[in-house]
Amino acid sequence: MSYVAVRIAVHDPATAAERRQNAAHGASRGSVPGTMQAPKGRKQTPHLQILAGPCAARMLATCLVLSFALIACARQKSPDTPQTVSSTLLPATMNSDDPAPKPSINSSRAMQYVRDVVAFGPRPIGSPNHKKLETYITSHLKGVPVEDDAFIAETPEGKFPVRNIIAKFPGTRDGIIVIAGHYDTNYPLRNTGYVGANDGGSSTAILLELANQLRGKKRDGYSVWLLWTDGEEAVKQWSATDSLYGTRHLAEKWQKDGTLKKIKAFLLTDMIGDADLNIEQDMNSTPWLENVVLQAATRLGYQSHFFGRSIPVEDDHLPFVHKGVPSADLIDLDYGYNNVFHHTPQDTLDKLSPQSLEIVGSVLMETVRLLDKM
Repeated sequence: MSYVAVRIAVHDPATAAERRQNAAHGASRGSVPGTMQAPKGRKQTPHLQILAGPCAARMLATCLVLSFALIACARQKSPDTPQTVSSTLLPATMNSDDPAPKPSINSSRAMQYVRDVVAFGPRPIGSPNHKKLETYITSHLKGVPVEDDAFIAETPEGKFPVRNIIAKFPGTRDGIIVIAGHYDTNYPLRNTGYVGANDGGSSTAILLELANQLRGKKRDGYSVWLLWTDGEEAVKQWSATDSLYGTRHLAEKWQKDGTLKKIKAFLLTDMIGDADLNIEQDMNSTPWLENVVLQAATRLGYQSHFFGRSIPVEDDHLPFVHKGVPSADLIDLDYGYNNVFHHTPQDTLDKLSPQSLEIVGSVLMETVRLLDKM
């Protein structure tokens, strides 16, 4: 018996905001079998495929009717109907009388860090510019205990030096909160003029500004470790073995030396400078920790920038998630209309905003404060 593959595509003239809210699947950094090919190293959206036998026409007609009916139902919804996140992530009732000051960062300084980082040009692993950026990062950490996790990574393109940089701010409680972000740029785009202002630049900068906020202050809570991860990007094509070189190595190291069991939370930042900021609800993150992030954002009045859609994301937190560490990825994977700027030479400074850095940096600081109380 022969079978016919039928693909159904229905035009839906929804607004960009509706598309962000309604997208529920398909955001990862690698390719997914059965999906259209996305730009190297990130996400794709699956298409509906229906297999039909001799009754292909009848089944196709039925599917079309159902599709149009669903669209009609959607159009009957009021445009003002709020889009909500999963009830498991709705913030618990917070004490409105909480006297703690609301944290804030120096967003102008953070934005200047992004400019400085981008001025180095492309920064893939193994490049002279990558080495210059390492020196730039450590030069801003004087007076802070810094640990290096340096090793040689085996990749599809040969061996490369990889260096994770960890700045440690001790606290009074027994435990560690790690805040991480990668500083390398995409290797396959190294000869295109790609400077990764958002993807690599924003995460590098926000950690530098957090270091300013933590430096010289006694922490009445968990120790905070700022982690600049290296080798996050794929060298050839995103896969489980060609990506996340730095965090895969560090998670193994910390598991062996006992550090892993001391980590109370792993907070990852990636692509957080987008002027149109929409942080995803990552389905690969730890739900209760995402809930704390949402509570922090809500207390600061930034909840509209968080969790407008739910998608699974493959990022630097996965090696820690797989080892049982509570982890949350703060990432905006909707970079430009239809993600048009992502992993292209158009990832430039003009697409970023100091306000987005302020939002994410402040929410991170508030999340740490809430975790300290737990």
